[in-house]
Amino acid sequence: MEWQPDEQGLQQVLQLLKDSQSPNTVTQRAVQQKLEQLNQFPDFNNYLIFVLTRLKTEDEPTRSLSGLILKNNVKAHYQNFPPTVAEFIKQECLNNIGDPSPLIRATIGILITTIASKGELQTWPELLPQLCNLLNSEDYNTCEGSFGALQKICEDSSELLDSDALNRPLNIMIPKFLQFFKHCSPKIRSHAIACVNQFIIGRAQALMDNIDTFIESLFALAADEDSEVRKNVCRALVMLLEVRVDRLIPHMHSIIQYMLQRTQDPDENVALEACEFWLTLAEQPICKEVWPDTWRSELTPILVNGMKYSEIDIILLKGDVEEEDEAVPDSDQDIKPRFHKSRTVTLQHEGAEVATALQRKCSAAALDVLANVFRDDLLPHLLPLLKGLLFHPDWVIKESGILVLGAIAEGCMQGMVAYLPELIPHLIACLCEKKALVRSIACWTLSRYAHWVVSQPPDSYLKPLMTELLKRILDSNKRVQEAACSAFATLEEEACTELVPYLSFILDTLVFAFGKYQHKNLLILYDAIGTLADSVGHHLNQPEYIQKLMPPLIAKWNELKDEDKDLFPLLECLSSVATALQSGFLPYCEPVYQRCVTLVQKTLAQAMMYNQHPDQYEAPDKDFMIVALDLLSGLAEGLGASVEQLVSRSNIMTLLFQCMQDTMPEVRQSSFALLGDLTKACFLHVKPCIAEFMPILGLNLNPEFISVCNNATWAIGEIAMQMGAEMQPYVGVVLPNLVEIINRPNTPKTLLENTAITIGRLGYVCPQEVAPQLQQFIRPWCTSLRNIRDNEEKDSAFRGICVMIGVNPAGVVQILHGFKDQVGEENWQQFSEQFPPLLKERLSACYGV
Repeated sequence: MEWQPDEQGLQQVLQLLKDSQSPNTVTQRAVQQKLEQLNQFPDFNNYLIFVLTRLKTEDEPTRSLSGLILKNNVKAHYQNFPPTVAEFIKQECLNNIGDPSPLIRATIGILITTIASKGELQTWPELLPQLCNLLNSEDYNTCEGSFGALQKICEDSSELLDSDALNRPLNIMIPKFLQFFKHCSPKIRSHAIACVNQFIIGRAQALMDNIDTFIESLFALAADEDSEVRKNVCRALVMLLEVRVDRLIPHMHSIIQYMLQRTQDPDENVALEACEFWLTLAEQPICKEVWPDTWRSELTPILVNGMKYSEIDIILLKGDVEEEDEAVPDSDQDIKPRFHKSRTVTLQHEGAEVATALQRKCSAAALDVLANVFRDDLLPHLLPLLKGLLFHPDWVIKESGILVLGAIAEGCMQGMVAYLPELIPHLIACLCEKKALVRSIACWTLSRYAHWVVSQPPDSYLKPLMTELLKRILDSNKRVQEAACSAFATLEEEACTELVPYLSFILDTLVFAFGKYQHKNLLILYDAIGTLADSVGHHLNQPEYIQKLMPPLIAKWNELKDEDKDLFPLLECLSSVATALQSGFLPYCEPVYQRCVTLVQKTLAQAMMYNQHPDQYEAPDKDFMIVALDLLSGLAEGLGASVEQLVSRSNIMTLLFQCMQDTMPEVRQSSFALLGDLTKACFLHVKPCIAEFMPILGLNLNPEFISVCNNATWAIGEIAMQMGAEMQPYVGVVLPNLVEIINRPNTPKTLLENTAITIGRLGYVCPQEVAPQLQQFIRPWCTSLRNIRDNEEKDSAFRGICVMIGVNPAGVVQILHGFKDQVGEENWQQFSEQFPPLLKERLSACYGV
């Protein structure tokens, strides 16, 4: 007997589905509770599929919603469905995949895929053969519905379909899909290409066996009238370029011609996919060979043309074209979630949001990449165009010219140098244009040439640029403020101490902006202030500068609650300021220090509650703790020994012990940075904890987490220098891992340098323990450190090596003798002739070489 719903039960389910579409949150909550209760009854899922597939009289949104709730149940509890229920659902899906409603077909397709992705492809052997069979149906809806489901399965399970687990169904599916490239319906053609496209990047064997048919079929669709089909053809060619460029080379001439047309396609989505082609081609080693000069001259104007704002962009950007919007508060959507940049990572300045329109963004990115491939060879095609754009009376065209100039800055810098003395003053003049979008793009483009500006005498360009940029930081348009603030941060990074003479003027502007900015730009302002502190360092430690800068920062600090995410950029900014001001930060340090400790403590407490009762408590946002640890590091680094009184009155060492064992790598990374800084600043508080801390440090010498490993290694070296001979019991805990890391292939340079320094420092304080291992690490040790600048870390490390060689000369003599044997007696003679007399004597007396 086939399952039939109970009428009363069916009405109850329908009512629930209707209620769940209500905007009222109380109703919504009641629906959620009711759904959880009903999920206790296995055949509730039968009702849901029944509404989706059989109740054709119901409205589509209700039926579709029923299917989506069922999909969520499948995701969460499928393994607990009784076999009869699972069977009924599967059968209903396959029988109704051709529902007349596109919404219902799509919902059934999603449901099928969800069941399939629960490991069910193996236990639902009839699924793929039946769907492939239904493609041959005379009924359009059935064919389209089956293709929709297959496309989703191909997206979700592409690897499984190409594996032995299912006897490689792709061998049948791919040739089948290729037949449908010629189907009379554009929707079906589009599905067919989209299905095959899922297997390009993974180089599925069945596709590779049919690759020539695939490429020919794509070419046959080149002029298809349907934009979705053209988009999928472009996407296929872009991916083939990545994985089977060998197959495309014979056709490259026609492909490039085709892509030149598609980059100008009236449909923006097609043009966008085509634009990706140039980005991908530029990354291919064969790029230069397959790309004769004539095509560059054709493509350049197309890309340049794509960089103009379209009429629609300008309508959408109305606030930015209209001038003054500085008093309009920001909405939450305006503010992108920001990701905290942990300590040790060098900060790269992201330019302000340059372009709104995707087509414009993609064209600019393609031009940027091409400029990096062809360098100055691109300029003959560009310069004649640029001249016409940059001085054009229509602001939209002028604006696109300034964007072009910024896009080629990195790749064509050499060739542009000759024109910059004329162009930079022109761009600086554009900072005063009437249209806000022109002012904002001029900020960005000028920041791309900041390196050149700084390399000239300061009065020529730096001073006028800085003066105008500071005015733009106080612009009445928010987008211009944002672009100017970002550009100024880039200029700060390039100019560093060149800015010192202008500090008073700069600070006046940045502080004034505090009172003027809305929410989103305040966050960028913090970044500009932090970067300024990083760039001028201790030069900021002057009473008059501190007087200007600290009151507004502290006022913001007091305004913000502990739960406010705006604390992140402010804490980062204060961290740079504290490091730069050093003793000048003392009057402000107490409340800042206390609050950071509180943030760490709160986050740890919340994490503990969550781990014990995940159903009752929310997981904490650990960024609060990470940023607070980083600011404490900044304080320890800036205040040095003066931080001792703060540490002695707090439980920071206990908290640090917990943070060092956190599951999140970024938390551990920041805690090891702080441990190293506290070791340097006030070791007397660290020393009692060493026995507990050392094993944790040893566990974190794991190069899988580069930054964590880096900071742990550095902290061990700092501790060794403070402990001296008392480090002896701990050498065995950390040395084996350090020796393993220094001998690993492909270890990043910074980690190698840090590891070598720490091994040297351990050897300096405990030569007897480390020297016996010399042979294991001396060679990579020398290669890692030979090129780094002299500083006290390098100094202590080299002293360590010298002490160890004294304890275990044999460890190094082997290397010398090995080298001598390797080059042969005659070469060694010539080579050793050039040694200074003292070195010759030493080698012969001490090492018998």
